[in-house]
Amino acid sequence: MTVFLVVGLIGLALLALSLVLGDVLDGALDALAGDAFSSAVLGAFIAATGFGGAAAQGFGVHTAIALPVGLAAGLVFGSFAWWFTRLIRDGGSDATLTIDDTIGREGRVVTAVPADGFGVVNILVGGHTMRLNAKADHPLDPGTQVHVTSVLSPSAVTVAPVWDELA
Repeated sequence: MTVFLVVGLIGLALLALSLVLGDVLDGALDALAGDAFSSAVLGAFIAATGFGGAAAQGFGVHTAIALPVGLAAGLVFGSFAWWFTRLIRDGGSDATLTIDDTIGREGRVVTAVPADGFGVVNILVGGHTMRLNAKADHPLDPGTQVHVTSVLSPSAVTVAPVWDELA
């Protein structure tokens, strides 16, 4: 059981090292395919193999059976670590905002919107304020709350005032 515990602790140390420092085996395993052999995956596999074998021996199983049990646990946890690593790496961040993301969003008039021309509005989209040229059917004063009804160009939208139930 001691050997399995030592193997588990070595795997746990490798896993902790990869979480703190990143992929510590980067470059060393480039000949092997993709993320399946990253330090996080190998650390999870080694740790689960050691601790799984130690758990099996703790239940009184012979070493000849504890080793395959540990390897099975290692495959399960290594697969999970591989899936989770891929999920994090391929997840990326939110896509770049486009003007199409403003449709239906609310904002405020910054520069008055005349009946026959353009004004300026601020629209909040995903925590970012987009300042756009705006056109409306009726004149709108600065400070008027509006919502975007359509896109005219990459920098211009049409807006309508937000209906206020109290007015």
